[in-house]
Amino acid sequence: MKYLIILFCLCTVLLTQRAFGYDFVVAQDGSGQFRTVQAAIDAVPDFRKKVTTIFIKKGTYKEKLVLAGTKNLVHFIGEDARATILTYDDYNQKKNRFGEDKGTSGSASIYVFGTDFSAENLTFQNSSGPVGQAVAVWVAGDKARFKNCRFLGFQDTLYTYGYGSRQYYQDCYIEGTTDFIFGSSTAWFERCEIFCKKGGSFVTAASTPDTTRYGYVLNHCRLTGNAPANSYALGRPWRSYAKTVYLHCELGNFIKPEGWDPWGKEENKRTAYYAEYQSTGPGAAPKQRVPWAHLLTEQEARQYTLATVLRGWDPTQD
Repeated sequence: MKYLIILFCLCTVLLTQRAFGYDFVVAQDGSGQFRTVQAAIDAVPDFRKKVTTIFIKKGTYKEKLVLAGTKNLVHFIGEDARATILTYDDYNQKKNRFGEDKGTSGSASIYVFGTDFSAENLTFQNSSGPVGQAVAVWVAGDKARFKNCRFLGFQDTLYTYGYGSRQYYQDCYIEGTTDFIFGSSTAWFERCEIFCKKGGSFVTAASTPDTTRYGYVLNHCRLTGNAPANSYALGRPWRSYAKTVYLHCELGNFIKPEGWDPWGKEENKRTAYYAEYQSTGPGAAPKQRVPWAHLLTEQEARQYTLATVLRGWDPTQD
């Protein structure tokens, strides 16, 4: 009888996977093939040319994850966005085994090197707290998609690291304090909630290369938070040619009237490109924005399409 029960459970798992199109199931209670997310990642064949779907059941998975560059077309699906949590607690000044600072890049809870990665219904977290730079997600791979995901942290939560990488975030929640969306990638944020936590000062810190036409585009996003009034700038240039554009966004009263900050360098005012179109809410103050920022015309705003910004890639198509 015991063996029949085990066989029944195994068959149930396999039928569930096939019914929903999952290749692997991760579950801490042993009801899937793997108990850890990294074990499932490692099982993906290198350079596979088809999508590998990994279903992750509810639970808090404390793992420092690496999706290698040989693991392409990997798709994470969480059972529940709030109850399926991928987390770790490294931070910039935490020491490695040699007594050296891990650094900002070394602090990430998950590294995404593989191309065509996608994730939905998941929480990505750096749980180290307000201890300086501490990355939740570090994305270098091209064509990365996140849908209905939560990114939790303080400073430097989301690192869009990849030079030339294209990234898409839809219906996501991203929270942090200072520079909590930063990096050199081209990234489109669609209908996301950007939560500015008390104790912070800058939403974005793009480092767009001078050879890249588009940096960050936030479209129909809501900037909410518990920060004091007039305490946050929409962005500052981590590198001289940073590019960030807000389209149809609702801005809370914590956004400073001047809107943008040059990070202490006069030349950044000439090289960075910052713009808005039809901002709403108490943080929208077009007449008080810094003179070196741009208020787009309707014709200029029309140029910002997914196809144009993401160089022909349509992340809304499976």
